[in-house]
Amino acid sequence: MDGVVVINKPAGMTSHDVVFKLRKILKTKKIGHTGTLDPNATGVLLVLVGKATKILPFIEDIDKEYIATLQLGKRTFTDDIWGDVLEEKEVTIIDDFKDVLSSFQGVITQTPPKVSSIKVNGKKLYEYARKGEEVEIPTRQVEIFETEVLDDKEYKFRVHCSSGTYIRSLCVDIAKKSDNLGCMSSLVRSKVGRFTLEDAQELETLSLDNVMFHPIESMLSHLEFIAYEPIEDIYHGKKVKVKTKEDRICMVNESKCIAVYERLQGDVFKSIRGLW
Repeated sequence: MDGVVVINKPAGMTSHDVVFKLRKILKTKKIGHTGTLDPNATGVLLVLVGKATKILPFIEDIDKEYIATLQLGKRTFTDDIWGDVLEEKEVTIIDDFKDVLSSFQGVITQTPPKVSSIKVNGKKLYEYARKGEEVEIPTRQVEIFETEVLDDKEYKFRVHCSSGTYIRSLCVDIAKKSDNLGCMSSLVRSKVGRFTLEDAQELETLSLDNVMFHPIESMLSHLEFIAYEPIEDIYHGKKVKVKTKEDRICMVNESKCIAVYERLQGDVFKSIRGLW
């Protein structure tokens, strides 16, 4: 039982809750997810099962797409409507919402929310927040590839962005740019990599009989696949010589990914993870 299961995460569950439930449904402990989705958000959550859990370090840069709604007039502790209100301010209507939104396209600098899973000095930010401890939150660079206004009255929009982008932070920054206070009021993750909501299975109806697994190869398609001979050298984790421009490659046997290799020096590559 190996592969990727695409789940449409329901509201009110953490990503860990989904993993916990899937472990019971699939009767296996080797399960993990590829990226946390806020408890009150819904949408695409990629879950790795069995051998697929080994590929997590190699799929961190998968881009994502979200549909979100911005609420103006208040700043909250969590940067969404479910957090305690810290400040309120009269709303200034955004007449040029499309222009304001599109101004965030490209590489931007974000400050992650206080309540997030970003680690600082070995602790997650939400752990500091729960204890009321102050900590300096490091900014990060992310990329917004595309934006689209879906409803300029409700401030509903779609955003295609790099992994690591916080839509809550984007909502706060959009509000600030329009001389408002603001927070996120809804969030749906509509796409992760090539997987969309149409690919996602509903958790409440999932069972051993109807679960759909996507192959490991689909998650590593951004790597060059190399069919190396003799294949025994790969299974033994030996260093090998390969002619390629890529610094990281995937070794395959009968079209199945069996190891990830990385350039050591020159044409010499070393194994960094076996996948069998």
